[in-house]
Amino acid sequence: MADILIIDDDREICETLKSLGARLAHRCRSAQSLSEGRRIIASEGFDILFLDVRLPDGNGLDLLPELTLMADPPEIIILTGKGDPDGAELAIQGGAWDYLLKPSSIREISLTLGRALKYREEKKNKNEGEGLNIERIIGTSPRMKACFQLMAQAARSDSNLLVTGETGTGKELFARTIHENSARSGGRFVCVDCASLTESLVESTLFGHRKGAFTGAQDSRSGLIKLADNGTLFLDEVGEMPLSIQKAFLRVLQERSFRAVGDTAEQSSNFRLIAATNRNLDEMVENGEFRSDLLFRITTMRLPLPPLRQRPEDIRPLAAFKTAQLCHQYGMATKTMDDKFWETLERYPWPGNVRELFNIIERAVVAAGAEPSLFTMHLPRQLRIQVAKEQIRQMTGSEVLSGAGGEEPDEEVRNIGQEIFQDIFDKPLPSLKSFKGASEKIYLSELIRQCGGEIPRILHISGLSRSHFYALLKKYGLTMQSEDNRPS
Repeated sequence: MADILIIDDDREICETLKSLGARLAHRCRSAQSLSEGRRIIASEGFDILFLDVRLPDGNGLDLLPELTLMADPPEIIILTGKGDPDGAELAIQGGAWDYLLKPSSIREISLTLGRALKYREEKKNKNEGEGLNIERIIGTSPRMKACFQLMAQAARSDSNLLVTGETGTGKELFARTIHENSARSGGRFVCVDCASLTESLVESTLFGHRKGAFTGAQDSRSGLIKLADNGTLFLDEVGEMPLSIQKAFLRVLQERSFRAVGDTAEQSSNFRLIAATNRNLDEMVENGEFRSDLLFRITTMRLPLPPLRQRPEDIRPLAAFKTAQLCHQYGMATKTMDDKFWETLERYPWPGNVRELFNIIERAVVAAGAEPSLFTMHLPRQLRIQVAKEQIRQMTGSEVLSGAGGEEPDEEVRNIGQEIFQDIFDKPLPSLKSFKGASEKIYLSELIRQCGGEIPRILHISGLSRSHFYALLKKYGLTMQSEDNRPS
């Protein structure tokens, strides 16, 4: 017995599919809109989803990215009109299992449903026996669970794999984990940093060289490709590989054979290739910066890693893991974390991803020293300032330090404001009234100094009337320098 959901605004189709499902002893529910379907999916799990493309409140295909992030997404069968071939294409690209054209016969629907359920059952049986060891990877978010499923597929195969993701997302860690869970775990994991390869030494580094092949080659040496024999060759930042070597490397991938520099004999290496990049290789191909044939070779499988800002649920477990690790490393007692500390971490966008988070946590632990708890004061000032500014912007709906009437301040005013308010994030705040008064007094004192006490200039710059200006002088006990007392 399977659980089936039908999302279609045509009630007749919903009733037909529900009737078919009931005859086959399946449990069926239906929804007539995208929003209603979302609510049902959020509260219940389903094996099969029949999904219409055109719904009253949106396009059914917009639901596909959300579904693929689920820990156990349903098999999706798209219902599309005959005049909508693009809908079928987008559906399959988005991860749909199959699609049906409206109207379809009961027999055709039954066959498609039967195949989808058989596929799902076999997939479940296969997943139960995977036993992927991911103890070094922290994450329980839906996006990470989707990555773990792809990792399991990659570990079971020997196909070339491309891992993509922003800097700091852990591409090498994922590649090592796949290697350790694969049949090649007994072999070496050899890392090649393509960004550090120089054109003059790249062939020697990858293919090795024979004694006397070039000046300085006093001994024969095996290249990294040979060291990866029966193991995994990891090309880190493959997008940085010089064009001059890409053609030679293409042959290595195809034949798994190469010739060391200065040698005439061919050598072989039975390696599994995993490549990683933070660049868009498809765009590089269009711009002539990367060979299309090499891209096809290295992307039998793809594993895209999400940035940390797209999986905020993982920030706390990652931070807790790193804190415990550092406390053990430095011989400290386990530290607790203040609620405001957590809140600040979760509000920061983490452009450097997990690597940046770990660096920030280490700085906080070092700053706290023997203190038993981590507070926001232990975080870097610049991080706290950025989070504070973003909070103010969200609450006010405008940029921090924006001018009156929503005008954008000039760069000079912005810089002055940032310098004046820089230190308030490191100290207990006074009352708003005291803070405004102190700021106003500082402004007036500096205004008088810069204008040399010239009333017309003071009034022009400040925008104050004469009477208001003198009232503020009296309020704050400020005096004007006389012409005779002004510094020359």
